[in-house]
Amino acid sequence: MNNLVPRSCGPGRPKDLEKRAAILEAAKRLFPENGFEGTSMDAIAAAAGVSKLTVYSHFRDKETLFTDAVRAKCTELMPAELFEMGLSGSTRDQLMAIARAFFTLITSEQSIALHRLLTAGTGTSFKLAQMFWEAGPQTLQTGLAGFLRGEVARRRLEIADVTRAASQFFCLLKGELHARLLCGCGNAATSEADVEAHLEATVELFMRAYGRPAAG
Repeated sequence: MNNLVPRSCGPGRPKDLEKRAAILEAAKRLFPENGFEGTSMDAIAAAAGVSKLTVYSHFRDKETLFTDAVRAKCTELMPAELFEMGLSGSTRDQLMAIARAFFTLITSEQSIALHRLLTAGTGTSFKLAQMFWEAGPQTLQTGLAGFLRGEVARRRLEIADVTRAASQFFCLLKGELHARLLCGCGNAATSEADVEAHLEATVELFMRAYGRPAAG
């Protein structure tokens, strides 16, 4: 009689989750540094301290790893809970929380580097740009649109097109400060007070456009 107890090899074991997290951390660092074409699965495996076979056991190809890395970076700074209704006492306060998280995300070194690589055009395909858009900006916009839709239902906001409004909000948040970073002007001359004033002004403008008289 065989008394051996078969080991579980299914997904979800702590060791597997640790390896997956290590792979994603390596991908989040290497893709912005070296670009998509300049980042090999071998390099990611080495940086994560795992074998290439392990990388492929978690991510079927480099495109999948790239999109998951983009999604992980967004989730890290802007988790889904950020868009849940009732997170703060007022619509204005929650929009400020979203604004701060979004601005931190788009001005991070990794985001700036990846944006420059994607817009440079060199070695960047339409497919890759589309994958980035769907995994990052589009996902965040969908989350914000869901929050805005809920606030409309609660009669805190009055918006005819929440998808367009979500896009407008994120575009306004980028503003001149983000454009200067993309141009390489740096943020040495930008104080935290300047950033906070920019975010507050953006939220105020948005609330003036879409807030109901009784809105928070």
